[in-house]
Amino acid sequence: MQQRHHQIIQSTNGRRLYDITPAVVRWVGEAGIREGLLTLYIQHTSASIMVNENYDSDVLVDMESFFARLVPDGDPLFIHTAEGPDDMPAHVRSALTQTSISIPVLDGKAALGTWQGIFLYEHRRMQHTRKVLLHLIGE
Repeated sequence: MQQRHHQIIQSTNGRRLYDITPAVVRWVGEAGIREGLLTLYIQHTSASIMVNENYDSDVLVDMESFFARLVPDGDPLFIHTAEGPDDMPAHVRSALTQTSISIPVLDGKAALGTWQGIFLYEHRRMQHTRKVLLHLIGE
């Protein structure tokens, strides 16, 4: 059994989904593990990662529209506003999505479906530098 690890650093320019699929796929191909399990983990409480459709960009727009309705900025329900009106909504969005995902690796490739991509979902409106840890274990 072998293990590899890597870090993707993604600059964000505000709230939206950022496609990190190419960076993940490239690294898995270079890691030298043919069969195993890839785990991705984001080290933040106001951003998340997810697998979603990567063919029609309307899906990404619709995801943000849904979350904007579900968890609006400035909701008077929230008392935690230390970093602005999008701070607590960003934490809620992160809790409702995912901080880690696992993807099988088969024949040295991430076993994503035809229309699946891996996205970093920035929940804050400001620019940030986000870190996603990749851990691959297998043979």
